[in-house]
Amino acid sequence: MRSIWRDFSVSTAVAGFVAVLVGFTSSAAIVFSAAQALGATSEQTVSWMWALGLGMGLTSLGLSLRYRQPVLTAWSTPGAAVLAVSQGVSLPEATGAFIVCALLIMWVGYSGWFERLMSKIPLALASALLAGVLARFALDAVGAVAHAPVLVLAMTLSYLLGRRWWPRWSVPVVLLVGMGVAALQGQLHLSSVAWTWAVPVWVSPVWSGAAMVSVALPLFVVTMASQNLPGVAAQRASGYEIPISPVVGTTGLTSLVLAPFGGYALNLAAITAAICMGKEAHVDPSRRYTASVAAGLLYIALGLAGGTIVSLMAAFPQALVLAVAGLALLGTMASGLAVAVKDEQHREAALLTFLVTLSGVTLLGVGSAFWGVVVGGLAQWLWTRRQQASH
Repeated sequence: MRSIWRDFSVSTAVAGFVAVLVGFTSSAAIVFSAAQALGATSEQTVSWMWALGLGMGLTSLGLSLRYRQPVLTAWSTPGAAVLAVSQGVSLPEATGAFIVCALLIMWVGYSGWFERLMSKIPLALASALLAGVLARFALDAVGAVAHAPVLVLAMTLSYLLGRRWWPRWSVPVVLLVGMGVAALQGQLHLSSVAWTWAVPVWVSPVWSGAAMVSVALPLFVVTMASQNLPGVAAQRASGYEIPISPVVGTTGLTSLVLAPFGGYALNLAAITAAICMGKEAHVDPSRRYTASVAAGLLYIALGLAGGTIVSLMAAFPQALVLAVAGLALLGTMASGLAVAVKDEQHREAALLTFLVTLSGVTLLGVGSAFWGVVVGGLAQWLWTRRQQASH
């Protein structure tokens, strides 16, 4: 415990806070929509926040301490989007589908199947995938200038000055400046936050063949392809070799336990994990795991106080969240691009992976991260075959 405490720093704690802030504010509305689409009551919706917050917190905390590397988990945002458009499925039927999805994630995780698949993806393509995912946040940060020019430009200026004079504290400074400007403009409403404890609500599963086909399988596919795939890519692009099989299997096991309470699917994080794995979190890579530990503790706290999430997230203006996310991820995105185009043998395939991932296109219900790897992998395979033929 003394060594863990020594590894903590203000920068890692702030990185953990920013990761949680970005994670909740960017997709909490989708999770609420999913719960409402399945007919959840207000008490059951709060239970979803309890289960998801507790699940993300315990897995992030436990896995980061177990491997002494930054492991951050998240709820499945594309999975929530799948649930939000589900029709004719009751909450008990969806709960049965959550359990089946969790069992499938456990199977591909603990069996080593997913790890064997990931080992075949070159580092250049994984880095391009990460850069494509993060570039969307950078573009959103630029777009926020049109809605809140003073706020975003003040945060950008503080970031540039911070990178010049105090690079280790640049992101904390950006966050503080953003909160200060937002408060002066009357856009920060912390006084409206109402703190209430969450109460878990059990939903007994009902087994339905239609729900297995329309909910369980799509939820499993998008969680693995659009979440776990870029999550592993983010780790490898940042130089961490975390055991994939037990980590993915653990997210499935946790989802299985929490499914009756609304924990529909947990997975490895990519965007928020990159915040914890970047140089802005700490200059020493071996101490960055404390950023995900801090995020895990915050997730647990928010899960236990699930009734406060809506009011807490509403307290921060959207432009502030977009700007701090985009600026915090610039360094990691630049590193990913540098690795992606470094080797001429993988350069074109990596560029295709980056562009397809950045496009945000969704085909067959699967997000652009998966299709970026497919297109890049196909291009790399054709390039390799041509090289072999020429020799």
